[in-house]
Amino acid sequence: MLEHIFKKTRPVTPSLRRLKLLQRPFLSKDKFLKLHTRGIQRSYGKNNFGRITVKHRGGGHKRLYRKLDFTRRDTKGIVEAVEYDPFRTAFIARLYDFDLKQHSYILAPKNLFCGSFVNSGYSADIQLGHSLSLEKIPVGSIVHNIASTSNKKGQIARAAGTFAQLIQKTRYYARLRLMSGEQRLFPLNSSATLGIVSNDNWKLLNLGKAGRNRWKNWRPYVRGVAMNPIDHPHGGGEGKTSGGQPSVTPWGKPTKGPKTSSSKNHLIVVSRKK
Repeated sequence: MLEHIFKKTRPVTPSLRRLKLLQRPFLSKDKFLKLHTRGIQRSYGKNNFGRITVKHRGGGHKRLYRKLDFTRRDTKGIVEAVEYDPFRTAFIARLYDFDLKQHSYILAPKNLFCGSFVNSGYSADIQLGHSLSLEKIPVGSIVHNIASTSNKKGQIARAAGTFAQLIQKTRYYARLRLMSGEQRLFPLNSSATLGIVSNDNWKLLNLGKAGRNRWKNWRPYVRGVAMNPIDHPHGGGEGKTSGGQPSVTPWGKPTKGPKTSSSKNHLIVVSRKK
């Protein structure tokens, strides 16, 4: 049923036989805006002491970071193009503001195409891609790029295909249901953008070969049961074993089940799916 969304490749090698790349005819082929990019010195997963803090990172192709407008304060313009961003899974939209005579980049929501008008601030309407405060957004709306407070940029629901749903509004706060099932309270003056983040089919990709993963700055993973006992708690044993204990990290801490959020925001109300 999804055959039409993939690029057709001739399977002349084993890697091309498994390769699945999405068709993206709506993406612009023009060169990106050089004034809105900057170089980033990659740390390859190491901290300032040179110690590995994020495993399996290194190598990869050179990339330029696109500077996006996550605040969306009183900006308006027309969508000139929808572009690929090598630093994120979602697509980005290039805007041109007729009043300020300048360009900018924003996160592109799903079904936002060239020629669409986007607005933000007090004059924004309830339309796809418009950014306004939660106080003006009706209950039941789908939003993304949500700011935790009024003076911050959008930080929540920015990856491809993510969104949150506004389910309740009180006198001072709005309750949003995130994709994890968690319900969180936000001030009514916090901003959010209407719509779902673009490129929602990105998880259907199949890179086909290990080399393509290396291009993306990812190094190989090694299973703990394939290591020696000195390198991992799951290592060692005669023949193939499954570790003989619940899954743990290389430092012996449980790796499945514990909470992953360290947020200290007291407005969080957790409602996990059962």
